[in-house]
Amino acid sequence: MSKNSVLELFGSPVAGTPAKQWQTIARKQWCPYLNRKCLKVRKSEPSVSIGACSVQYGSEKKGLLICPHRFLERKQVFTDCLQLLTTHQPGNELHLLPEISVPGGHVDYFLASVKKGKVKDFVGIELQTLDTTGTIWPARQRLLKEKGIAVARKDVASEKSFGINWKMTAKTILVQLHHKIETFEHLRKHLVLVIQDHLLAYMSANFSMKHLEPACLGNPLQIHAYQLEKASHGHCLSLANRFSTNAEGLAACLGLQADPRLELQAIIEQLERKLSSKTLFTVGV
Repeated sequence: MSKNSVLELFGSPVAGTPAKQWQTIARKQWCPYLNRKCLKVRKSEPSVSIGACSVQYGSEKKGLLICPHRFLERKQVFTDCLQLLTTHQPGNELHLLPEISVPGGHVDYFLASVKKGKVKDFVGIELQTLDTTGTIWPARQRLLKEKGIAVARKDVASEKSFGINWKMTAKTILVQLHHKIETFEHLRKHLVLVIQDHLLAYMSANFSMKHLEPACLGNPLQIHAYQLEKASHGHCLSLANRFSTNAEGLAACLGLQADPRLELQAIIEQLERKLSSKTLFTVGV
């Protein structure tokens, strides 16, 4: 494999997936984590999904996640947030609700404890993978050609490559969290940032992260860092580290001051409007 290359395409590991399966994989363009067609499409060809979940990057050949949906494997990232539902009671239903508005934007998911249609507790969950620069398309096309699939000659001949925008990814997520975390602190709820261990290492080396401490329920911001490990079937995610801090600690990273808040009832009303049988959270489904 070249220095920078695709590691997983449409949920299938490049190494280990039988060659005869790639024709079907490329044709279906299916995301196994969303259980639907991959949402990452080419701007010039909206009917064509890019499908890159993770890449092998740099001289150290790091396996880096570049699609947030890759974190949905086995729903483990949500299971690892269950202990943050501090008022959850036996008999309550668990619901997983996407895209809920709070000051500063949207939160990717809310894991809610629900009794008789009423939200009793919730945890906000943000998924952040690394942003790429340049274009990953030539690397994708070269991979398919290696697997015996006909692709345009101009694509594989292109010398264009992709990079990783470490700085922008890290700064963007810190700023976004800064706009949201005081709301959760005000409501005495938890917001979880799910990232990869490599991104956490970059952030620790380039930002003032000294305010992070071992995960504890007293802090509104929880950081769950996962590593991409080799497995018999390709790669799998495993929880590597957990840290936490409060709004003051996060603001110290950027030298900023946050003030947006949203009343508890406003968030609960959004969650309850979205409750349905389809949002029931079940492990392993």
